[in-house]
Amino acid sequence: MNTVARDPDQAVTAAAAVARQWAEAAPAARADALDAVADALEAEQAELVALAEAETHLGTPRLTGELKRTAFQLRFFGAELRAGTFLDVRIDRADPQWPTGPRPELRRYRTALGPVLVFGASNFPFAFSVVGGDTASALAAGCPVIVKAHPGHLELSRRTADIVQKALAQVGAPEGVFSLIEGEQAGVDALRHPLLRAAAFTGSERGGLALARIAAERPEPIPFYGELGSVNPVVVTPAAARARGAEIAAGYVGSLTLGAGQFCTNPGLLFTPADGPVDEIVRRLRATPTAPMLGDWISAAYVDGARRLASLPSTRKLIWPDDDSSAGPRLLAMDLDTFAGDIGAAATECFGPLGLVVTYERLADVAAVIASLPGQLTTSLHGEPGEGGDLTGLTSALAERSGRVLWNEWPTGVSVTHAMQHGGPFPATTAPTTTSVGTAAIERFLRPVAYQSWPQELLPPPLRDDNPWGVPQRVDD
Repeated sequence: MNTVARDPDQAVTAAAAVARQWAEAAPAARADALDAVADALEAEQAELVALAEAETHLGTPRLTGELKRTAFQLRFFGAELRAGTFLDVRIDRADPQWPTGPRPELRRYRTALGPVLVFGASNFPFAFSVVGGDTASALAAGCPVIVKAHPGHLELSRRTADIVQKALAQVGAPEGVFSLIEGEQAGVDALRHPLLRAAAFTGSERGGLALARIAAERPEPIPFYGELGSVNPVVVTPAAARARGAEIAAGYVGSLTLGAGQFCTNPGLLFTPADGPVDEIVRRLRATPTAPMLGDWISAAYVDGARRLASLPSTRKLIWPDDDSSAGPRLLAMDLDTFAGDIGAAATECFGPLGLVVTYERLADVAAVIASLPGQLTTSLHGEPGEGGDLTGLTSALAERSGRVLWNEWPTGVSVTHAMQHGGPFPATTAPTTTSVGTAAIERFLRPVAYQSWPQELLPPPLRDDNPWGVPQRVDD
């Protein structure tokens, strides 16, 4: 197999040609394929990490951990396949006495959508790129995948794709079930291809919305699962600020600057009492060195975004580098009324190590401002034991505006688990009912089909009475 062997039309056409074969493969066989890819990635860890470091400057420890995460999530989806619950098999036997009228026999399950286009992300060259969570969950669902490589790490993408293709071929996966394409126009052409059935994206709001529009305006619109960013607001109560001010300051600075602020979950927005730990945050952030960003295009966008935020009325520069073009950490501040008066501009993500501190006099005023925020991936609340009853309204506002709500923790670090929710109301994501991390991510690439009164020999394996795949079946006799 050639790593970049097809133009978009050839890649999608080849994927469509094997879509039914891959969807009808037993879950255990697809699980074996994911395990094989994980094994192959780990076998080439040294080479892959070196390539990633050369192109992204993220550091060997971080990249080694990310590759480990990538292999883990492949195997995690493999375990989910073997469990079989993702198919959500439901069988209703015929019942002439059914209360709403005679019930026919109905058998329902979830089957693969078809070819999926995955846009690789810049900031996670393993976990959200060529064989990251979107690719793993789509392959697990039974969908062939076409990956559009991110230009920020092309050599790594090509090598990773080569490893993936060889691993899949060795376990008998059909050629065409995975391929790599390159270039912005190639991605757009693939997204418009009539045989494509879904797409997934992690990146900027501007780029994601442009692609989402293309997906929606096709003659046959398709699902577009875009994760578009977030400022991930954090609220600190007065009691927490008094009890743990220094600890909260340390945690905020660490989370804000983790990965040079290049996580979609960095907490760019902090609501704190006017007499809260702002001075301690300034002290700690001032001591944080400038870290290299993913590339010049990221650094330039960060500096431009920082300047825009700093130009808002009544914004104070608490930390600003002497060199205005530096990618160093920045900290801005404004009061709650000022923020509320220009919330559309003030709550815009600045991808990088910039924090905006919003000071308040009364905690009761914060809930209404939170409720006015655009959708977020995460929201966090730092409080103290015994405050629960006083925080009900604020808690509800935080949950209304985000997909994951944290108590006394920081949002960076998205664990790959069954219960993880990595998605939120628009514009954090284009599909707020879904997640791009955790086993529930597989649901994005499945659709339900019900068979009514069909003979056993024509039913898909998971719907048959003999259940050859051995998957869980919910049966209503």
